[in-house]
Amino acid sequence: MNAPKVVLVDDDAEVLEAWRLTLELEGFAVIAKRSGDAALAELGRDAAVVLVSDVRMPGRDGFGLLAAVTAIDPEIPVVLITGHADVPMAVKAIREGAWDFVEKPADPVRLIETIRRASEYRRLIIENRSLKAGAHPEDPWAARVVGHSPAVARLRSRLALLADADTDVLLFGETGTGKEVAARALHDLGNRRAGRFVAVNCGAIPETMIESELFGHEAGAFTGARERRIGKIEHASGGTLFLDEIESMPMAAQVRLLRALQERRIERLGSNKEIAVDIRIVAATKTDLAALAKAGGFREDLVYRLNVVTLRLPPLRDRREDIPLLFQHFLSLAAARVGRSAPPLGRDLLQRLARQDWPGNVRELRNAAERSLLGMDEDFEDTDAGPAATDGAERSLEELVAIAEAEGIGAALKRHNGRIGVTAAALGITRKTLYLKMRRYGLSGSAALAD
Repeated sequence: MNAPKVVLVDDDAEVLEAWRLTLELEGFAVIAKRSGDAALAELGRDAAVVLVSDVRMPGRDGFGLLAAVTAIDPEIPVVLITGHADVPMAVKAIREGAWDFVEKPADPVRLIETIRRASEYRRLIIENRSLKAGAHPEDPWAARVVGHSPAVARLRSRLALLADADTDVLLFGETGTGKEVAARALHDLGNRRAGRFVAVNCGAIPETMIESELFGHEAGAFTGARERRIGKIEHASGGTLFLDEIESMPMAAQVRLLRALQERRIERLGSNKEIAVDIRIVAATKTDLAALAKAGGFREDLVYRLNVVTLRLPPLRDRREDIPLLFQHFLSLAAARVGRSAPPLGRDLLQRLARQDWPGNVRELRNAAERSLLGMDEDFEDTDAGPAATDGAERSLEELVAIAEAEGIGAALKRHNGRIGVTAAALGITRKTLYLKMRRYGLSGSAALAD
């Protein structure tokens, strides 16, 4: 059996070397890097790896690295370490997808156990993906775009037809419908699979930086450009460039993008040299680009250039028959992550799931599955069950357990002076579980001290 692989990131050379030796003595295969950008080169979808990173680093910090890793593969476990921990920062880390959040000085025993659990989770994820692919040898798309509804079957069929074509594709769908999942499937199952899949969220990049981000720049092109930077378009050459939220792209960048799409050539900022690029563009939007163009908010000629083939991704309300399958799928992934077995779905729960509107679509359903595993499924209570109990009514067992749990956690925080790591150890739970429960009950380490 191969040793579990860990990519370790810290800008402090001495700290990096100390942790590298410690983890190698525990049987891990360690790749040590002093920057987030260097670490990203070691990562890819389906890589059997755990990332452990310091939060405060020059350049790309731990949260920036977490976002980049999530874009590559959201199921790669990321453990963040910081000497400046507080509850809001920890909650932010968990919300943004971190596996765990560890305070410095890190307890070696607890950190090693955290990495072991993360490695086992990653192994199960990769194994699960392999089993899914094997379960559909005649239709690998069924393992990537999950669902049995006619709407999803049509989507899979059209994706399969386009996979080996170099035609640019526009994906249109509401928030959370799985546009990036579809884009990744086009790349991974198409003739560009050997190239890079480069994802850019056009709405997340400041207007002053987007042209440099897309087209790159030469050293000295503008104030602060100390060295050459390869842009996302050039980096994606030979593969696929995914432009998410393209409706947010500034007009100036749209002009340059149109030329790049038409000629498949770019110029870095500050350069007169044209560079040929071999890319396929997959763009995604939740907005009617034609209507936006008529209102003056988007270039009409770029709409026509992007709109060679448009695929509409169905919202969850139009594929309700897929809800049980998707919920069980996400529940199994969440259970594997915390080392549990996924519980069976009861009839009452399935009925409540079916009655939900799910405005956040598949992404919201996934979040609900994870909360359900943690016993935090109040978000889809049965609204037809009648009025809530009054103050004078007898409390349910679930309410009594929640009250007792909140009181117990508050008391433990007070006993241990609000120290999260020590309190979690005393309660026999992980820091992540403690943070989630504190958030659920409105607790904080400082509040516990003030009682």
